[in-house]
Amino acid sequence: MKISAKIENSLHKHQVIVETKGKQQELQIPGKPSGYGSSVNGGEFLTLALASCFCNDIYREAEKMNIKVHKVVVEASGEFDAVGAPGYNFVYTAKVEGDASDEELAALIKHTDTVSEIQNTLRAGAQVKLVAQ
Repeated sequence: MKISAKIENSLHKHQVIVETKGKQQELQIPGKPSGYGSSVNGGEFLTLALASCFCNDIYREAEKMNIKVHKVVVEASGEFDAVGAPGYNFVYTAKVEGDASDEELAALIKHTDTVSEIQNTLRAGAQVKLVAQ
């Protein structure tokens, strides 16, 4: 499954389009007040990707385990010290409420951590390369 994102930015114009399996959707993310760039930085998006992936995966994995989930709260963070330096200390927490015992919900969280794609991508140290157009 191919997933992609596109940003088109110019003075006072900021368009963000994401696509999964050929289905596009536009995200409403404002530009910077200066008129150029995004008001949300890449580190924020990266930690949002961790949180969003885990949230969605909890529901997916809970369904497989016949657990009805009512609420998921995921908080993710990372640290960035300097321009051009890679981030580090990526951590996240998750709280899940549902129709299952505390032990079953803890097992769901632990299992989901092992199958969450964004988490596993970062853990594997995925290669990223610029391709000339």
